[in-house]
Order: sequence, then C-alpha cells, then structure tokens
Amino acid sequence: MKKMRLGVGITGASGAIYGIRLVEELLRAGHLVHLMVTEAGWQVFHDELDLAPDVTERETFLQEYFAPQNQGELHYWTLRNFNCPMASGSYQSDGMIIVPCSMGTLSGIAHGASGNLMERCADVMIKEGRKLVLVPRETPLNALHLENMLKLSQLGVRILPAMPGFYQRPQTLEDVVNFVVGKALDSLQVPNQMFRRWGDHLE
Repeated sequence: MKKMRLGVGITGASGAIYGIRLVEELLRAGHLVHLMVTEAGWQVFHDELDLAPDVTERETFLQEYFAPQNQGELHYWTLRNFNCPMASGSYQSDGMIIVPCSMGTLSGIAHGASGNLMERCADVMIKEGRKLVLVPRETPLNALHLENMLKLSQLGVRILPAMPGFYQRPQTLEDVVNFVVGKALDSLQVPNQMFRRWGDHLE
C-alpha cells in the first residue's frame, strides 16, 4: 500500500472522537499525518474525552497517545506554525480532512480567510485541486451554513456530514463512530474495513 501524506484538522465542533479515531486508523495503516487542533478542539478533547494535556505538553501527549497504533508518522502543528509543509502547494500531499469541522472553520475556508494554519492548508488543497474533505457536525443548519457548504462543494470540496448509517445494525457507540470514520477514509481513498458495507452479505 502506498504511504500517503495527509493533513488532519480537528476543530471545536462536538465529535472529537471522530478525529481521534481517524488519526488512529491512518497511523495504523502506516500513513504520514500532519495533525492540527484548534484551541476549541482541545477544549472538546477535555469535555468529551477527558483528555487535557498542558499547553506545553500537547505534542508529547499526542505522540504517546497514538504510539500503540503508530505504524506511520505523526507530526503535530500549532495553528500559528506556518512551517508546516501542508501550507505550501509545492508539498506533494494526498489531501486533507477536517473532522469534525466547526461552522466557524468551514466559513473561514469558504471565504478564503487563511486566518490560521488549518484554514491556510485547506486553501492550498482547493487551489491545487487536491482532495479536501470536511466533516461538519452541527444541527440544525442555518442558511449561512448551507450557503458556505454549497460554495465549497462547487469548488470540489467533499462535504461529509457526521451522519451514521444504521443498515449495518450498530451494537455499540464504537460501531457508530467507525461508520462515519470509514466513510471519511473512503472519501480520502484510504482502504479500510471500518464498517460492514451494503451488499457484503451477498459475497
């Protein structure tokens, strides 16, 4: 399997477990991950997952947290560190995903703000015609949210809402999470067996 270079962003939208689970799977498969987390994302880590490393220890924490799964390569970048290779179109990446993606980050990308590293990297994906997948987790959606998603979709961005399917009859919360993560990996063209696919029972 080809080793892919992928950017992963995690924002302050609810559903931090989706981002964590996705990074685990990418590293387990031996890929290179450039990880970015917003300050609100770190707050959600604390509120939803009881993960609260000190600001100065975040990089070390992440390396240790993902160590059991890590057959790949993990790089953590703060949102003010534009030395990240993903911030340049000359870096040959295979795409980027923001999971979960807040409406604030989605709006910044839709309007080309490049106000932080995550938005800048997403802008690079768009201008270079590379895969960009956004996994919004918000409800209900207002007209501004929908307009921004439409604008990005028309630019070739994949909008993949965190909407689990139930035809695979999930038995646990992990099954529900894995379905969304599996669909996200599919959008990045990363082979995975995260969920039972429709029609598998016929083979």
